Amino acid sequence: MHADSRITVVVPCWNDADMLDHCLTALARQTRPADRILVVDNGSADESIDVARRHGADVVCEPLRGIWPAAARGYDEARADADIIARLDADSRPHPDWIARLESAFATDASLGVLTGGAEFYGAGPVVRYLGEHWYIGGGHFWIRAVLGIPLVFGSNFAMRRRVWERVRDRVDRTNPRIHDDLDLTIRLRASDGVRYDPNLRMPVSSRPLVTQRGLWRRVWRVVPTFAASWPEGARWHRDDDGRDDDRRASSDGWSADGEDLAPGFGR
Repeated sequence: MHADSRITVVVPCWNDADMLDHCLTALARQTRPADRILVVDNGSADESIDVARRHGADVVCEPLRGIWPAAARGYDEARADADIIARLDADSRPHPDWIARLESAFATDASLGVLTGGAEFYGAGPVVRYLGEHWYIGGGHFWIRAVLGIPLVFGSNFAMRRRVWERVRDRVDRTNPRIHDDLDLTIRLRASDGVRYDPNLRMPVSSRPLVTQRGLWRRVWRVVPTFAASWPEGARWHRDDDGRDDDRRASSDGWSADGEDLAPGFGR
């Protein structure tokens, strides 16, 4: 990635003005500022739009309610002028070096297409934080890697090259509000897309989804309809065949899939 490559940060938001204010404040303190911050309002009835504009973010509105419709709209808008599309959520509070680490990783590895990391939960006790980081997010990384052969892309903490989104944007179930957008995106990715996980790229996120059993199980249960919506693309046998085709296409385009899912220089 060249020094003048542009990084756009996409932030889906629905009725989260207070959280969004903290998120955009953290983005304003980045050692490497974003070239563009794009807030996708999903029909908020609070002051979310005003907060975004006060921080100088661009705002687009997605009327179809749901995280996938909002996120996909943001990625579509970002691809107009971004080389790297980064994503976090309104309740994310990125560390000051978050964008700088993304830029360094993509500049270091030309085969890197998607970089994702883990979570640090705030707003709850140590037990909830531990379960969130090691069981909810950590378990998701373990099992999705075992099933799909690539790391789980964590929707609150990842970035992808524009060309990756252009390849999958018509394959994801982008209008479905009842599935996990990040898992659906992961299912559509292949090893040749260069998906990497950096355990040291951590994102502080709210523990709100974890503090009640209902909220937690609702999120866990959404794994089932997400795989169902993508069947048979999520099946390992289908991915293996498709992956070989992707690898052949990648070799002709200069891409290489090396089978290593840790970003070079990270997590060592």
